[in-house]
Amino acid sequence: MLEWLARLLGSGDHSKDSKDMAKERLRLVLVQDRALLSPGLLEKLKEDIVEVLSKYMEIDEQSLEVNLDSSDESVALVANIPVKSVKRRI
Repeated sequence: MLEWLARLLGSGDHSKDSKDMAKERLRLVLVQDRALLSPGLLEKLKEDIVEVLSKYMEIDEQSLEVNLDSSDESVALVANIPVKSVKRRI
């Protein structure tokens, strides 16, 4: 009960979690901007990846994560795609 109240008031570790989530969202926006890739284009890319992979395997689209990650010199596309099963016949 106290944990719920602390979360509601924004105190404790949960406010730190919110701060970290906000920082991660901002980082993602900056990476997308640096890669010259709009959020709409990233979403379309994600849809295309799902379409292609769905021909060969059943994937968990709800848990799918596609992000851009950057270092000083480069940007990488990072995908976490949970596979439910592989289709044996195409």
